Parts: sequence; structure tokens; C-alpha cells
Amino acid sequence: MGHDAANLPADVDLVVRTSAVPDDNPELVEARRRNIRNLTYFEFLGQYADGKRTVAVAGTNGKSTTTAMLGLILIEAGFDPTVIVGTKVPSFDGGNLRLGGSNLLVVEACEHQAHLLVFRPAAAVVTNVEEDHLDYYTDRQHIMDTFEQFLSQIRPEGFVVLNANDSDGAGALQCSGRSLRFGSGEEADYRLGEIMVGDGVQSFHLYKSEQDLGEIELHVPGRFNIENAAAAAIMALEHGASFEIVRKALSEYSGIWRRFEVVGEPYGGPVISDYGHHPVAVEGTIAAAREFYPDRKIVLVFQPHHRNRTRNLFDRFVKSFDGADSVVLLEIYDVIGREGDEDADISSRNLMEAVIEHDHSRGIERQIRYAASLEEGFAAIHSVLAPGAVTLVLGAGDVDRLARRLSGKETD
Repeated sequence: MGHDAANLPADVDLVVRTSAVPDDNPELVEARRRNIRNLTYFEFLGQYADGKRTVAVAGTNGKSTTTAMLGLILIEAGFDPTVIVGTKVPSFDGGNLRLGGSNLLVVEACEHQAHLLVFRPAAAVVTNVEEDHLDYYTDRQHIMDTFEQFLSQIRPEGFVVLNANDSDGAGALQCSGRSLRFGSGEEADYRLGEIMVGDGVQSFHLYKSEQDLGEIELHVPGRFNIENAAAAAIMALEHGASFEIVRKALSEYSGIWRRFEVVGEPYGGPVISDYGHHPVAVEGTIAAAREFYPDRKIVLVFQPHHRNRTRNLFDRFVKSFDGADSVVLLEIYDVIGREGDEDADISSRNLMEAVIEHDHSRGIERQIRYAASLEEGFAAIHSVLAPGAVTLVLGAGDVDRLARRLSGKETD
């Protein structure tokens, strides 16, 4: 219906907008003319959370999955929380929100433009900290400082769960309050052990001090999901959920939208759509596919998201594709309002050329393709696809449309 001042009803008291909406938007202009209060989505979320017992889940990667896992455990345990995730959750009627009847709120806290600082939570999780959003942050230390400020805003009686395996990131964060660290090392407050990966399933044991609490089984792949599940389990246990409830909820967890989502198997092998758009996420998703499909060829279809990110993390992206047998690189997805003139000359063509050079230096030959559009991408995928191959479709832009089209499930 478009944007028009006439769209603003007479009885509106508050306008909530995404930060991508410009100040000269006609509906915002009309709201200001009528002295109607307007907030960005994150400003609104912070104010809403202030009235709740809030558990905020932060981290460069894994926060959506961990938020969903924690929410589902607490629902199973009878806490009746409100849960707000950054993507769609199948058991939330296909949406990203579950409205509960208690005062407990589980919410994903995004680090982009330091949005996580709107929260003053009762408890928090940090899954990991990586270099990202360098169009906003000046450097890695700026990112670390922002996460430490977030931790300083936890209420005095609260606590944080930190991933000690991320030794230079979440594990290195300083916190003046109570912190619980988990990881593979003996010094962790909660230790992960006996990690096993089988046919479509992986498991681990969770230890508290020297006590083996028991085995947790997951039906979603990736070592990163073991860490996500551990973070969710620890937070739920610290809230009083039983280990049996934790185990049951996590064993039933089947994933969320575009997080290693198997869209179909049109060519005898799975087409998997994933939101991963950071080198760590790309590398981890390929490794997860290798573990769950050890005897299959892996075709990676990647659409970089944001030219500034591609430039700043260029060398890491080049190496992140190493685990794939073939690579199709779509042109970079431009993010409206975030692309500077200084990044205009960076292209996925540059990535393709660098990957080919990197392969030559390793004595490796693979099929590497560049596609300027989704249509070209569709043709490029078919030029490298082998029967039974695993097709990983990664990126935060519109590349998911390719995954749906490959699987015969294309939507408008």
C-alpha cells in the first residue's frame, strides 16, 4: 500500500519503526506533526524489556539459535516466558514471537550499531565475539568494549553465561558481576565432554564442576550448536529447570528458519539454506555439513552481505570456503543505507579471483563460479552440481530464493 501520511490512523499513540526508515518518511513526518511519540524497534524493545525479568542472548553468531533453544526449554519447564527471536521459529506458528503469561522475557540482543545496549537484563548469554559490523565499530577492541558495557548493565543480582571456548572473544570478556563460563577446559564452571557425532545426531555430556549431569542429544549439526545448546542448557538450569526437561527439549529441537534448514532433496542430496554471512559462520556451516554428510560432495553457494563487511573480512572469507568441493559466488548483496562510496569497487569477482589464487597456492583445483544475479546463480549451480551432492545456500540477502527454487518451492 506504500507509505503515506493517510496510513496513520487517528487513534495512534506510538509509532515503532525500523532504523532503516528515513526521517523524511511521510508517515514519520505525519507522526511528528501530530506530536505522536515514535521509537526505533530497539528503543521500543529496550523499554518493553525494562518491565520484565529479561534474559538477553548476545553474540556475533549463534544468538538466534540459542534464544530459540532457551525459550523452548523454559516453555517445556512451565516458566511460560515471552520469547523474541531474530528469525522464525516453527513452533511459534511460523513467527518469531511467543507471548507468555509470566514476567520472564527471553530476547535476542543484536550487536549491530550497539543495539544490545538498550537492555539492562537480569541475566545474559554471550555465545562468541567476532569482528563484524566494521562500518559502525572502529576495530575489534571497540566491539569488545561494547560487549563489556553490555555486561556492566546486568542487574546487580544477575549473572552472565560466557563461552570460554571462544577464548579471544566471549571467553576474554571481563565482568564485575557473577559469571559462569562453559567450555572444554577443566577450569570451566560447566564443562563439555564426550562429544560424539553420528548419523544425523550429535551428543555431549554436560559437567558442573566434577559432576556429570548427563548426556544431551541434538538432531541439528555443527560443533557450534553444541555450544549454543550448552549455553541454553546452563541458563535454564540456573533458572531452576531440571536436567531431564533440558535434555528433552533439546532432543526435540528441530531448528529455526534459515539455520541449516533442509529445504528439500531435489537431486538426491539436501539443499540447505542458512543465514550465515560471516567467515566463522561459513566455515562452521561447511564443517557441520561434512560431519552430517561425510561421504557427499559439498557445493557452496554464497552471497556476501554488505560490501564493507566483504572488504574488511576479505582474506578470512577466501579461506572460509576451503571445506567446499565447489563454490558459486553471487554478487554482493547491497545493504541500503550502509554502503559507502569507498566500498563501491569491491565485488564477488574479486573474491572468486582470490579463491582461485588461494587454491593454486595449495595445489588445489575446484570449480569456482561467479554469478552477477540470482538467475545466473541458478545456472551456475547446475553447472557444478553432482547427483547426491549437498548444496549449501548461505547469505543474509535474498539468496534463500535460490534454495527454494532449487527445491521447487519458490515463493514470490
